[in-house]
Amino acid sequence: MTENGHVCSSETVTGGENVFSCNESDVSSADHLVVMINGILGSSADWKFAAEQFVKSLPDKVFVHRSERNAASQTLDGVDVMGERLSEEVLEVIKQKPNLRKISFVAHSVGGLVARYAIGRLYRPPKENTDDTLVENCEEAKPTIGGLIPVNFITVATPHLGSRGNKQVPFLFGLPALEKAAVLVIHWIFRRTGRHLFLTDNDEGKPPLLKRMLEDYDDCYFMSALRSFQRRVTYANVGYDHIVGWRTSSIRRNIELPKWQESVNEKYPHVVYEERCKGFDFELDSTNDDNADDVEEELVTGLSRVSWEKVDVSFHNSRSRFAAHSVIQVKNHNLHTDGADVIQHMIDHFCL
Repeated sequence: MTENGHVCSSETVTGGENVFSCNESDVSSADHLVVMINGILGSSADWKFAAEQFVKSLPDKVFVHRSERNAASQTLDGVDVMGERLSEEVLEVIKQKPNLRKISFVAHSVGGLVARYAIGRLYRPPKENTDDTLVENCEEAKPTIGGLIPVNFITVATPHLGSRGNKQVPFLFGLPALEKAAVLVIHWIFRRTGRHLFLTDNDEGKPPLLKRMLEDYDDCYFMSALRSFQRRVTYANVGYDHIVGWRTSSIRRNIELPKWQESVNEKYPHVVYEERCKGFDFELDSTNDDNADDVEEELVTGLSRVSWEKVDVSFHNSRSRFAAHSVIQVKNHNLHTDGADVIQHMIDHFCL
C-alpha cells in the first residue's frame, strides 16, 4: 500500500488500483464505489490525479477503483470484449468490499463505450411483487448495477456516435476521401475496437455493436442500465480534440451545437457551456442504410431517449490545447494541470 498525503492506494490481485482515504473511519464509512476507466492505449495511471482529487474531496464517501483490466494493446480487443472484462473486474471489487451500496462510473474516450457495455452486463432488474412474495425493501424494488445503486455515469471525450464520417475524427479534416479510406484501414490499426468505432463490425449478421447498444439486446440490458443511473453526464471538448469530435462526445446533431463564449468563471475557467437535456421517448427507426448521416441520426435519437447533462470544455487559450483529448482528463498532472478545474467541476456536481 502506498500513501500520498491523506490518500492511500493499493493494487488489487486481479489488476487495477483502489484509491481511498488513509483514515480507517473514512474507509469504513465510504460506501460509494467510483470506477474509473481509461481510453484507447491508456492505463489506470491516466486517472491517477482525478482519483486522488475525488478521495481528497470526499474521503468518507467514495472508494475509487482505477480499472486496469483493459490497458495498452488490450484496448484494441473490441468494446464488447473489454466490456466483459470490466464487468468481471467490477464484480470482484464489490465482492472484496461488502459495505458498498452505490456505484458510479467515470470513463475517458472509448472507455465510455466500454462502461456502457459493462453496465449492460451488470444490470439487475428490480424485484417484482408476486402473489407469493412482497418486496418490502425499497432498494430491492429498484434496478441495480452489480447489486449496487447506480448514481453517476460520466463520460469524458467519448465517441458515443462512433468515429465514422461527418468530421467525427477531426484529424481527418472532414475530407470525404480520407474518411472513406479510414473506414477501410482502421481495423489494421485499431483492430476490433476500430471496427466498432467505425461501425463496420458484422458479427454473425448482427447490427453494428453501437447500434445494438441503443436497446436491451439479447442478455445485455444496455438501455435499461443507462436509464437506471440518477444522472448521465458528457464532458466534451469544443475544439482541439483531434481524436474525438465535439458532436460525437456531446451526443448532438450539428445544428444543436451551442454558441459558446470564453468562461468568466474563475473556479472553472475551461468550462464554457452547460445544459441539461431531457430524455424523449422516440421510437427507434432502425435502418440498414450505410449512409453516415442516417447512422449518426439513429445513434443520436437512441441515446436521447434518456436525459443528459452536457458540459462543454475549451482549452483554446491553453499551451496544451493541441493535446485537449488527454488534457481534459489531466492525464499527466506532472506536465500540466490545465484540466484540474474540469475534474473539480466533476467532483462538485457529483451526486452522492
